Amino acid sequence: MAGGLQSDSDDDVDEQSEINITPLIDVMLVLLIIFMVAAPLSTVDVMVNLPVATAKPQPRPDKPIFVTIKADLTMAVGEATTGRDQLISVIDAATSRNLDARLFLRADKSVPYGDLLAVLDRMRAAGYLKVGLVALEAGTTEPAVTHGGAGAP
Repeated sequence: MAGGLQSDSDDDVDEQSEINITPLIDVMLVLLIIFMVAAPLSTVDVMVNLPVATAKPQPRPDKPIFVTIKADLTMAVGEATTGRDQLISVIDAATSRNLDARLFLRADKSVPYGDLLAVLDRMRAAGYLKVGLVALEAGTTEPAVTHGGAGAP
């Protein structure tokens, strides 16, 4: 009988004792994609467009004491070249150990930031907290002094 329903015991569907892992793989791939998209969004990355300093240059004192870091990382206090180890003793001699004296730190723009901070830290540890940073004003060749640095108000 063609097209009829027959009940043969040979056509019975056998029970499957294995787990179908295809839906599990699909769910895992969807979760992986969700985490891949969400992970970069969870990191904190604050984009800041810093302003340009427009502070007026401060008047230069009568007898400024310049601490200079040259491009080859040699240092000078005033016109006297000094080594890193003798820096504080030369500054002491130039200021007569006056810890309230204002020092002006100038460095070549090729000097690494870490080396500049090491000199500032060394001066701060010796008690010299009034340090001004010397830079060129925009559009001129005249040096401008910005007050700040190690512990300055």
